[in-house]
Amino acid sequence: MKMTVKNALGQELARTESGDECLLCLSRPWEEGDTVEVSCPPKSHLWLRMSASVPQGEVFCPDGRLVWRVPAKEHRLAYAPGAFEAERNILSARLMTSDEIHSLRDVARNPLDLRGDTGFFPHCTANVETRNESVFAARNVIDGLRHNTSHGKWPFESWGIGAREDAWCLLDFGRTVFAEKMALTLRADFPHDAYWVRGHAVDSNGDDIAFELEKTGERQWIGLGGRRIRWLRLERMEKSDDPSAFPSLRAWEVIGRDE
Repeated sequence: MKMTVKNALGQELARTESGDECLLCLSRPWEEGDTVEVSCPPKSHLWLRMSASVPQGEVFCPDGRLVWRVPAKEHRLAYAPGAFEAERNILSARLMTSDEIHSLRDVARNPLDLRGDTGFFPHCTANVETRNESVFAARNVIDGLRHNTSHGKWPFESWGIGAREDAWCLLDFGRTVFAEKMALTLRADFPHDAYWVRGHAVDSNGDDIAFELEKTGERQWIGLGGRRIRWLRLERMEKSDDPSAFPSLRAWEVIGRDE
């Protein structure tokens, strides 16, 4: 394995190589245009940390190469205050063990997911994100947080749909997983927020799972029956009759395991 930090000009700032775990320290704050590159065997599962201010996450790299763009400017609003501004930053990457890969867990969680094309997974995208702001981006629903009594900056980032009735959100695992059940946590900043009363989850097999939702800030569980899937898409979400035009999703968890 190899981990390299580069600046906006492509100049190498730090580098380390190891067999199955890389540990690196960058002795300067992150700057706009900085990237972290990780090379590993194809189809690797990694435990990855990019900063002390961002939780460690599980990442699947189908091509054996990952390029992580350090969030800058407005994109930092979806992270803890002061994230990426420390004078010293620690990074790590470790190959997951077979037991970890095949254990039952939240296979959707990825605090390191980024907007746009990434090449690593899990990855969330959508056809709309309110005002194209980072605090309403699809990636927020898999960042591992469920704080949902307000809206906007961290820790209340969410997927906002800009009042679109045709909004959808796609969760791509990047490989086949066995999915037992999923949990949706709605944003519950009532009465600012509305909520969805029902919706559909379509999977990579073409199956359509209809479900109903309640006005609550608690997790709402939906059975998936251990199906083998590569992706899930939330769609045809029906808003309540609340005066508010703003139903939003705070967290999307999928309990499952790898093949």
